[in-house]
Amino acid sequence: MPERTMIQIDDVTKSYGDFHALDHATLTIKEGEFFSLLGPSGCGKTTLLRMIAGLDQPTSGSISIDGQPMDGIPANARPTNMVFQSYAIFPHLKVGENVAYGLKRLKLGAVEEKRRVTEALEMVSLAGLDNRGATELSGGQRQRVALARALVMRPKVLLLDEPLSALDKKLREQMQVELRRLQQAVGITFILVTHDQYEALAMSDRIAVMFGGRIAQIASPKEIYQRPVNRQVADFLGGMNFVKAEIVEENGQSITVDTQGFGRVKTERPPAFAPAGRSATLGIRPERLRVRWDDATAKHEVKGTVIERHYFGEITHLLVEIPGMEKPLSVTETNDFGADDLPLGATIRLGYDPDALVAMAE
Repeated sequence: MPERTMIQIDDVTKSYGDFHALDHATLTIKEGEFFSLLGPSGCGKTTLLRMIAGLDQPTSGSISIDGQPMDGIPANARPTNMVFQSYAIFPHLKVGENVAYGLKRLKLGAVEEKRRVTEALEMVSLAGLDNRGATELSGGQRQRVALARALVMRPKVLLLDEPLSALDKKLREQMQVELRRLQQAVGITFILVTHDQYEALAMSDRIAVMFGGRIAQIASPKEIYQRPVNRQVADFLGGMNFVKAEIVEENGQSITVDTQGFGRVKTERPPAFAPAGRSATLGIRPERLRVRWDDATAKHEVKGTVIERHYFGEITHLLVEIPGMEKPLSVTETNDFGADDLPLGATIRLGYDPDALVAMAE
């Protein structure tokens, strides 16, 4: 069966005078998809989320949800519900009363209301806490109550505005797993706004990366990380080494370039690649460079000098100066073979796969 479109955003702009908070955004979100809007503060991701919710209206363009145009449809009449960064839990109400709050206007009757609240609390692993006071909850429990209160309304789309940002690192990572499990269990469309690239990569089916009110790239987490469309996307999602190059040959789906440090390299030509004259930029992730511990010379390797070393437990981060390159290479190496013991000034060899060098637009 073909995948159904749940949300259609067509050429949406939101302007405040001459400032465009959102600039001609177009995207399609599928039914049952976990979709993330990712970007730095002020990029327009929350503005777009609020327009889907009906809390703000577009200056131009259109938004449809499940095939229905949302022009003039108020927030409380849309098939969406929203979980805010602050959770907005009512401190004077018990857990069950918080979850049931939105059901009151539906006049379901006490029995059905109780059944729906129990079901929602079970979904978020809070069964039996109906009578717990809101002020007695941990941060993770408050986040679950906010989710239950949204899910109890059975929306077609759940909107999440940085719901994990107030949690500590360990609990945040735990809730990322739980939130993804919950989305797969209930099967509805989730749209997450976040500035945390690792959070988006861990949970999403697809990601839209945004800068300055515009959508730079929409793709799966793996594609965005391994094949960023331009330097801005590559730099925002994790570490990236940028390598200057001159184009020697363009041949359909591939290009051959002369690079600083890496010599002549043949690599894939991305669809959006638009070089400036004969110059090009290639990128390679720090973890795609591997310290070679054997004596055999590899076909694809570079030699350099360790100038910095930073220990992070399971990995060590190295800065390696390469002859012919303006900037040192960042290298992320697991500590299986002793990267954490490499002395400063050591000469090392770094192996790489040519496919890891990705051409990109500036």
